[in-house]
Amino acid sequence: MIPISVLDQSVATVGRPHGQAIRNTVEMAKVCEKLGYARFWVSEHHSHGSIVGTAPEVLIAAIACQTSTIRVGSAGVMLPHYSPLHVAEQFRVLDALAPGRIDLGLGRAPGSDGRTAYALHPLANERPNQFVTDVRDVLAWLADKPLPEGHPFAQVKCLPQDETVPEMWMLGSSDYGAQVAAFFGLPYAFAWFFTDGRGGREAIEIYKRSYKPSERHPEPHPAICVWALAAETEAEALRQYQSRARTRLLRDRGIFATLESPDAAGGYDYTDAERTRLAQLRNSAIVGDAAQVADGIDKLVRELGVKEVAVVTWAYDEEVRQESYRLIAKTMGLSPRDD
Repeated sequence: MIPISVLDQSVATVGRPHGQAIRNTVEMAKVCEKLGYARFWVSEHHSHGSIVGTAPEVLIAAIACQTSTIRVGSAGVMLPHYSPLHVAEQFRVLDALAPGRIDLGLGRAPGSDGRTAYALHPLANERPNQFVTDVRDVLAWLADKPLPEGHPFAQVKCLPQDETVPEMWMLGSSDYGAQVAAFFGLPYAFAWFFTDGRGGREAIEIYKRSYKPSERHPEPHPAICVWALAAETEAEALRQYQSRARTRLLRDRGIFATLESPDAAGGYDYTDAERTRLAQLRNSAIVGDAAQVADGIDKLVRELGVKEVAVVTWAYDEEVRQESYRLIAKTMGLSPRDD
């Protein structure tokens, strides 16, 4: 059985304060630890109507201090917004709080629109061009390895230093991240849920084919993150899925909407074109009873040859989301952890 993990995005829901979404993320981490999930990752988005998780480093600290065994990390930190030293220092501090349990997932995308990216970093348009060298510098500072000869910051120390260091991942929704991960010998997670799988097979094959072994990861370690929702019955899962389906439909039009209740989302008078698109989205999502969801995940694992899966689930009611993770954990044979 391969490790199963969780990606939580702190989703905003209609009629509830944003702070509740953040607190739900922390509580969900505690639930998922008990259920036996391997990792709990949080994302970074900015000025986003659907997702209010803007500071993964802060959330990771809160989660790490309220858990004891599950790995906690970012999926991801959007590196072009920050200096490599800043990121390395933050994650070394996190590793000091939870030694050997911290994952640093890096991404190149802005996690926002262009104006917001510029507000976060005045060189937003130029920074992505430095992504590869920035990744190199983060790796060196995390592992206390020397920077290249002649590097202007070669004498700068990244603190605190301890016996363990965070595990670094590369995240992506295209083959660019796959190539960077392969070059540095890093684990790679493809955002299957974000692209509905488009380009995923190609990216994973490129990663495996061009992988250069590293000291920590002598073999390629591909993973995918899928969107899935399980309920006691397929009918109930499909009813709850309507909330997510509507936000995806609106996202196609550039509208990042707050998550509505399934009854509200299912009550719209959709056009024929919208119904066609909803059917396409349904076909790419893993939704159903526990056995159907487990089968859907297993099928992708076999087809792609990945070594880990992370699951992201949106639901209007937090109890529905927790129940989905419980059903998936039980059906996929995760080992519950004792208190």
